[in-house]
Amino acid sequence: MRRILIFILTVGGIAAIGIALTHIVFGPKSIPGSVPVNATMDSEDRFYATLFLGYGVAILWCLRAIDRRAQFIRFLAGLLFAGGVARVVSMVEVGPPNTLFQALTAVEFVVPVLVWYLLRRIAY
Repeated sequence: MRRILIFILTVGGIAAIGIALTHIVFGPKSIPGSVPVNATMDSEDRFYATLFLGYGVAILWCLRAIDRRAQFIRFLAGLLFAGGVARVVSMVEVGPPNTLFQALTAVEFVVPVLVWYLLRRIAY
């Protein structure tokens, strides 16, 4: 169970960092199905990307002491789940996004629950 959790957190942290860096460097053009945006939306995308970068770094930081940082990992998993909820709000308000983002919504609901479950199984 511990190895599965380490794998999930490692992949998730690296993915978050990679996605964030892509948005910081390329802006909203990096979003599948995106359209040209104004300077305000570009700025907003790159700003939030730095927060997602921090999220990825925080996940990887937790790997060094999973047992001591379990509560922080749960908090980060909760944030990911909340991101899925925000996507659902968007779908209700403006319609479904690109297929990739619909799939990511499922990931944002499943992975946090799996992380919480695994943490309970390995908790000391």
